[in-house]
Amino acid sequence: MPSPETGRLPSLAWLPRFHAWIDLAVVIAVLVTTNLIAHFTTAWASIATVPIAACVLVAMMRRRGMRWSELGLSPRHWKKGTLYSVAAVALVLAVVAIGIALPFTRQFFLSERYATISGALVASMIIIPLQTVIPEELAFRGVLHGTLERVWGARGVFAAGSLLFGLWHVASSFGLTAGNAGLSAFLGAGLLAQIAGIVGAVIATAAAGFVFTWLRRRSGSILAPIALHWSLNGAGALAAAFVWHATLN
Repeated sequence: MPSPETGRLPSLAWLPRFHAWIDLAVVIAVLVTTNLIAHFTTAWASIATVPIAACVLVAMMRRRGMRWSELGLSPRHWKKGTLYSVAAVALVLAVVAIGIALPFTRQFFLSERYATISGALVASMIIIPLQTVIPEELAFRGVLHGTLERVWGARGVFAAGSLLFGLWHVASSFGLTAGNAGLSAFLGAGLLAQIAGIVGAVIATAAAGFVFTWLRRRSGSILAPIALHWSLNGAGALAAAFVWHATLN
């Protein structure tokens, strides 16, 4: 309805920003719900929930008008994303090799989750990329990145995106110190050790999220954070199996 003073229709410039806030609230709500279902319901839910949720979020935001470039999925950024991916993987492999070579840091790779080479290979090449890395990067460096950028710009993406990625790992950090020989020796046992392990995991994954976000913005593609994320988890699993096997023998 036109204003009686000016005869003009009221400005609706605020509407796209309001829609962006609604989108952000929905995305965060879906991520929180997904995390709770994946970690506190059934074993099958822990396998399927995150990949399904990531696909739903991408489809939902595409329907809401988000461009492929905003999701980090534009083909025109694949070449640059690939170059950053190769560099990131090479750096991680070098750091992991140094870590398992030094006696002080080698103990932190001793995780009973990867006690066999075959189990570590399956985890590294199939479970970790399909169940964890690709879905999480689609959700965080894809959908959440795009929605945060519409609301707060780059600073919001780095600050809020990294923090939310750290908090995403709270549930998966329960019992972290009990399953890792190096962390158990360093932090001890008991409730305080578990809390320290969770806090440490949140800080570490928030820092990793910051680096993933930098790679995403620098390359314009989620290929680079996917590669770095996979190399951290996948190479870590293989290194854990190698150290475990070498220690037992």
